[in-house]
Amino acid sequence: MDGRGAAVHLITGVQAAGKSTVAQALAERLPRSAHVRGDAFRRFIVGGRAEMSPDPSREALAQLRLRHRLAAGAADTYAEAGFNVVLQDVVLGEMLPWLVNQIRTRPLYVVVLAPQPKVIAERERGRAKKAYGPFTVDDLDRALRENTPRMGLWLDSSGQSVEETVDEILERAVPQE
Repeated sequence: MDGRGAAVHLITGVQAAGKSTVAQALAERLPRSAHVRGDAFRRFIVGGRAEMSPDPSREALAQLRLRHRLAAGAADTYAEAGFNVVLQDVVLGEMLPWLVNQIRTRPLYVVVLAPQPKVIAERERGRAKKAYGPFTVDDLDRALRENTPRMGLWLDSSGQSVEETVDEILERAVPQE
């Protein structure tokens, strides 16, 4: 943080990249903080939910934008109330700059967790929740590495502990313009 008051840290990456764990640990290190989990906004839709797929429908894309817009609004509202916000969600491809533009709060730090696919696959095998659905680890890793603009701090956290990852975020992340 740069001393200018409340900030937003956007943490993204593929499923099992460590977003939830790192985001919670980061929020616990920041004074007066809130952890906004973007996926909660997807789960709020009960009837008519359109899930993302490798070939998403227009409705699935519209609901993804809605989810990101709601998450950005929640982050901004917490920041306006003086909270440091850690917003965590899967934000890949052109959705990353789109979401960055939705968040009004500055400073805004973007952090992309990008552990190696082998590490992701190991983590996914050890998790109770299975989030990949029709996607494979390789599908989403490719979407991350090949289609996601290089914004913010990209971290290969494959060999890092949660604490080491948070330390690196606090030391190396710089605000978006």
